[in-house]
Amino acid sequence: MAVEQPMRSPVATPGDQTRIHNIGYRNYDGPRLGRSYATRSLYSQSLRGSYGLGRSIKSKVLPMLLFVVMCVPAAIMVAVAVATKAKDLPVDYTRYAIIMQAVISLYVASQAPQSVSRDLRFKTVPLYFSRPIETADYVRAKYAALASALFVLTAAPLLVLYVGALLAKLDFADQTKGFAQGLVSVALLSLLFAGIGLVIASVTPRRGFGIAAVIAVMTISYGAVSTLQAIADNQDSTGAIPWIGLFSPVTLIDGVQSAFLGASSAFPGAVGPTNGEGAVYVLVVLGLIAACYGLLLRRYKKVGL
Repeated sequence: MAVEQPMRSPVATPGDQTRIHNIGYRNYDGPRLGRSYATRSLYSQSLRGSYGLGRSIKSKVLPMLLFVVMCVPAAIMVAVAVATKAKDLPVDYTRYAIIMQAVISLYVASQAPQSVSRDLRFKTVPLYFSRPIETADYVRAKYAALASALFVLTAAPLLVLYVGALLAKLDFADQTKGFAQGLVSVALLSLLFAGIGLVIASVTPRRGFGIAAVIAVMTISYGAVSTLQAIADNQDSTGAIPWIGLFSPVTLIDGVQSAFLGASSAFPGAVGPTNGEGAVYVLVVLGLIAACYGLLLRRYKKVGL
């Protein structure tokens, strides 16, 4: 008959080094800064990144170079005005951004994908939303950062022109009025271009594809609209010229400032929109800005899942 053996307590082997350590985990009792702080931090980081600040030297080259390219012509114009004792600047404040629109488009094409495409490529967007920020906070921070960077890019040469005009002792009231009109124009341009650039860049995680797509949209739309306007002018269909201008971001800004900011129109034959047509331009610009924001919200509600 088998005899039941008593249970033995486990005995630690000589080589067993098991230990339980108290590593001192403690609850966080500091200030909780919340959504607003996180959103401001994301905005600040994105704005700095738009000029390569806090990143490698390679990341600083293109945005800083484009910033210099934007400001150098303004400095040359100021030098000429001071040297020749001109009675006015060679270019109106409202015209400068239109003349330099190729540089502005290149900046948008390079920095919009940098702002959002890397987050998509490396799948870090859900990590942002694991913090106390929501989809709208992320979109607002990114949109505001790129628009602010664009405003700095476009307003800096206007400031150079304004300071130069005062040094040349041009009429203070006229120059101040023109400078203010120019700032309103580039503010609208910054919001519109930033929204279009971010919407296009948010579609693809590939930065190269995003750059090419933004350049294509900006250049093709402007080239097509300018060509159609020239054809309408040659066929004496001048009434169609302002309406054709609704289909390009650059000509939209041109139409708004021609109608309400006292700017001379760059349309063929200088046929700018009337006040009624200008109101349509304003509505289209504001509608596009709102549409870009809405599309970004919709895009990131899906990406953040």
